[in-house]
Amino acid sequence: MPRRKPRTGRPTGPAPIGDVYGRTEDGPGDETYIVRTVPGARAVKTYRCPSCDHEIAVGVAHIVAWPAEDGEDDRRHWHQGCWNGRHTRGITRRWS
Repeated sequence: MPRRKPRTGRPTGPAPIGDVYGRTEDGPGDETYIVRTVPGARAVKTYRCPSCDHEIAVGVAHIVAWPAEDGEDDRRHWHQGCWNGRHTRGITRRWS
């Protein structure tokens, strides 16, 4: 069987910021957020969701979001459903 030729269409340099950190979406307070999905296999710590104030258990897939403008230190871990309903629910008093 002959060997396959290497693919030449793949980018070889560093990926742009949007691909490295995640996608951008409108977040709470009409601010732009960078959003990344964390699969259950990579969720190794317990976090508290800022929307419902319940814990996100180890092994549960969830969303990590932070403000696009100098907000990487303000990362918050959200349940998928809480992030999807962020425009109607808001953030609990503990996080605001």
